[in-house]
Amino acid sequence: MPLPTIRPARPDEYDEVARVWMESWVSTGLEHASNFLLAKLRARVPMEVENGWSLFVADDNGRLAAMLAMHLPKRYLDQLFVAPEYQGRSVGRQLLAFTRQHMPDEIFLRCVRENEKAWRWYEREGFVFEQEQVEPMTGFVMKYYRWQQPATAQHQT
Repeated sequence: MPLPTIRPARPDEYDEVARVWMESWVSTGLEHASNFLLAKLRARVPMEVENGWSLFVADDNGRLAAMLAMHLPKRYLDQLFVAPEYQGRSVGRQLLAFTRQHMPDEIFLRCVRENEKAWRWYEREGFVFEQEQVEPMTGFVMKYYRWQQPATAQHQT
């Protein structure tokens, strides 16, 4: 089965991006799907784009398989969420490779401590844990990670 195509998200897809985001987040078991959560994410997507997100989708012949949001100047991978029916099919790895093309030297990210599946995956992908901190808006403890291009990391030692 071919991998989806990664492309910039269109504004007319923002509601669908929010739906994929919610379904993937809910699949972690950390929150339940709700109209409130979906409305919150739908409001957040255009606001975050306005505030600097580069927003991409993984398009599987017109169906959104995943969403990816990056802050390129900050070298920050903000959101990477794969729809539940596409999890385990290398879509996340494809999005991470795409992210490394856009931020080849260094990438920062954070994820919820209780989302063990996510942070273990990032660690397997070469991200190094740096710290934990409570996110005041949500109350979740966040794990902060950094990935550096191996050659870049060697020059800094």
